[in-house]
Amino acid sequence: MALDYSKIKEAAKGYEKNMTKFLREIVQYPGESCDEKAHIDRIAQEMRALDFDKVEIDPMGNVLGYMGSGKTLIAFDAHIDTVGIGNKDNWEFDPYKGFETETEIGGRGTSDQCGGIVSAVYGARIMKDLGLLSDKYTVLVTGTVQEEDCDGLCWQYIIKEDGVRPEFVVSTEPTDGGIYRGQRGRMEIRVDVQGVSCHGSAPERGDNAIYKMADILQDVRALNENDAADDTEIKGLVKMLDKKYNPEYEEANFLGRGTITCSQIFYTSPSRCAVADSCAVSLDRRMTAGETWQSCLDEIRALPSVKKYGDDVKVSMYEYSRPSYTGLTYPIECYFPTWVIPKDHKVTKAMEEAYTNLFGDTRIGSAETEAERKARPLTDKWTFSTNGVTIMGRNGIPVIGFGPGAEAQAHAPNEKTWKQDLVTCAALYAALPTVYTKD
Repeated sequence: MALDYSKIKEAAKGYEKNMTKFLREIVQYPGESCDEKAHIDRIAQEMRALDFDKVEIDPMGNVLGYMGSGKTLIAFDAHIDTVGIGNKDNWEFDPYKGFETETEIGGRGTSDQCGGIVSAVYGARIMKDLGLLSDKYTVLVTGTVQEEDCDGLCWQYIIKEDGVRPEFVVSTEPTDGGIYRGQRGRMEIRVDVQGVSCHGSAPERGDNAIYKMADILQDVRALNENDAADDTEIKGLVKMLDKKYNPEYEEANFLGRGTITCSQIFYTSPSRCAVADSCAVSLDRRMTAGETWQSCLDEIRALPSVKKYGDDVKVSMYEYSRPSYTGLTYPIECYFPTWVIPKDHKVTKAMEEAYTNLFGDTRIGSAETEAERKARPLTDKWTFSTNGVTIMGRNGIPVIGFGPGAEAQAHAPNEKTWKQDLVTCAALYAALPTVYTKD
């Protein structure tokens, strides 16, 4: 089918007011992780009103809307949970009442990431309006839960329990007008150190766990800050950018180096007048291409100070097991793998072809965002993490990213998005399946 791109853009622009209204009605409700019911119900209502062929809410609470009946399943994913609002004094407007101007929509979740579901729902409707649906593909639009708490958990459930496996997935997380083909992964590591308490007046009688942890943390800091020279004992994570250490060094350089930092510290002690008998820390580990959960745990276990304290040190990975708003608990390790789709993959090329036929070969945006966006490459990567960690990272289903809004707005006070982004994304979503299935 030869696409009329001008008609697709016209149709998307024609739905701007509907999309604005829909987004504002979603974000008027708080929708933090594990409390997304109001968001999900409003999205399901809109899908049914727009004549989706099937709309269902699964046992975890994700909403799945289908359009068409072709053989290739193509999914558009938006997590619809948000973080909290933080200190309300930092907001210049009510985060749930929001605001609207001629070009902008404000409110918690407008960029991260409820705008994505709005554009995806209307992108699917445009396919039906313009007769683009064919026997070649079925479109699935998912509004997914608990991403802010545990990236990808929702899709692990959709794939493993719902039995849904698309040929590829478009993540509608905000991309600042660009096409994103990957992200660094992350994992949550815990280090526990045991000691022996004694009276603080004679500390030599005990074994201070906090002092042991202090040694370990200096080695952790070295991992993040050191170089990778041959004579460096603790080689820094920067080593993964070098082909000497990492066969996947090219993609590692594209995504950026891994990092590690101590994010929390805990201790036990009989009193303030005693030596601490245990100490534990949480480590936030960001991973680039070529790094795995096992390699990251082994890296901590191999640190000189960890080896020095032997059996008194335990290195482990956290587990997430918080119930969803439906009451379902679906435990998973706090491991969110790195993923990157090749630059010459069929999905990447289809997205780029659809985009350039609609909008040209540079990013577009509102008057406020256009200059900054045009200075960046059209195809790039995310700084933060997405549901792609499970879709592609754990399950090997290709993911490509394009979504309304800006990464910098995520989790920030006075969050906003741009109406033009909603229109741009709806148009691209409507065109992509036909481009992908044309051969």
